[in-house]
Amino acid sequence: MAATLRTPWLAWALVLCAALTIVSAPWALAMPVLNFVFKPLATLIVIAHAWPRGADAPVVRRWVLVGLVFSLGGDVALLWPKEGFLPGLVSFLLAHLAYLVAFTRVQRLAAWLPAFLAYAAVAGLILWRLWPGVPAALQLPVVAYVVCLAAMAAQAAVLWRRGAERGALLALGGALFLASDALLATNKFAGPLPLASLWILGTYWSAQWCIASWLKPR
Repeated sequence: MAATLRTPWLAWALVLCAALTIVSAPWALAMPVLNFVFKPLATLIVIAHAWPRGADAPVVRRWVLVGLVFSLGGDVALLWPKEGFLPGLVSFLLAHLAYLVAFTRVQRLAAWLPAFLAYAAVAGLILWRLWPGVPAALQLPVVAYVVCLAAMAAQAAVLWRRGAERGALLALGGALFLASDALLATNKFAGPLPLASLWILGTYWSAQWCIASWLKPR
């Protein structure tokens, strides 16, 4: 009951922190201090949302929390967009691997092949679009990252297709995560997007909230 009652408060707190992070961008308030404070805080709120959930599947819960902690590390690294890009990329790659481990505790990897084929096509399209702007030193890490991201999103879709409880919410989270990272990569390697932080961070925290909410409430 306590977890159920506190969920709306955490959701509103996440919206507030996300909004303050988004408007810290140069196109809005141009106040980087808001980004440094509220970006990590927003992900900490998602962790607080996930923490009491998933008691029925402790191994799954543990790996989802590991993924969220690695995501927090990536958020902190990307507070310095240039110097922190590669560490942030590695942190989020590890987050996707952690999520993938969690999802495969419920269904075996690629148990529904069409999801993997569809996401492989999307991943290939993203790489094709971005490749000319990716520096040579980042090409291998970017390919590894896109493969892990697409596999995570595809496995989330597998759970939905195979009837897992709250599977549709999880599949939505996987799709939103891929959309967020595709927007981020486009903004970095293919040219700036209008209102980039709004679209990138809005889809990012929506994805994380969906993944955390997939865990069964206490």
